[in-house]
Amino acid sequence: MKTKNLFFSALIAVTMTSCVSTAYYQVYKTTPVTNVTLKDNAIVYEDDNCKVLYNFWENGGNIGFTLFNKTEKNIYVNLEECFFISNGNAYDYYKNRIYTSSTSIGSSRGLGATASKSMTGINYLDLIQTNSASYASSVAATTTSGKSVSYNEEKIICIPSRTTKTIKEYNINDKLFRHCDLYRNPTRDKIKTVKFTMSESPIVFSNRIEYKVGQSGNPIKFENEFFISEITNYPEPEIIDLKYDEFCGRKEAFQTKYFKNVSPDKFYVKYLW
Repeated sequence: MKTKNLFFSALIAVTMTSCVSTAYYQVYKTTPVTNVTLKDNAIVYEDDNCKVLYNFWENGGNIGFTLFNKTEKNIYVNLEECFFISNGNAYDYYKNRIYTSSTSIGSSRGLGATASKSMTGINYLDLIQTNSASYASSVAATTTSGKSVSYNEEKIICIPSRTTKTIKEYNINDKLFRHCDLYRNPTRDKIKTVKFTMSESPIVFSNRIEYKVGQSGNPIKFENEFFISEITNYPEPEIIDLKYDEFCGRKEAFQTKYFKNVSPDKFYVKYLW
């Protein structure tokens, strides 16, 4: 009997373990083709009028950009002439969409009624007695009012002097890349990195941006181009640390997940076993 119980315990443990999904991360490193620099938490392109900042670190890779206006005039970014390019395919930043914003306010009030009924009978002294019983019923009535506002997507983005605006629309890649030298579910001792030149890279991508300084300025165009230069698959413990955050010198009750070796020129694709 003891052997039989041990067998069933082991079977249950294996079954429960097999039901738990293990997370993995495919990490991509990018290399710029055009003239940009890596500063602090951003990839930076700069000309006489503006700075353009990128930080790809996100699930799928964030190709959105933040533009800082260095001038004393407004800068106008023409989204009709801005494109995300991936392996030669162009994707529009301007889509002529209509957005709707709505708000609602609800209130409720109670409606009640009371009813009574007379009941006649013989009491415990064998005398006739009439009593009155009452009961109450209630119902809640709810009313809702609200309003909605529709507005068109902006074709021209105005960035005032010495300010920034962020434009975000696309991810670089959200699909798992397969390669013979990359284990799909690696253990610590089987982590490998595959490297690429630009001509070998699975993804070459860029942002083409057009802007002008002041409403009467001439259009200025530039392109920030990158390619995937390295890909590595990691099990979750090799890429994430668990740490206790502190506030006013006191540790929080629960641990928070933090990525190791975060860099603005990298991004990841999370996948399960």
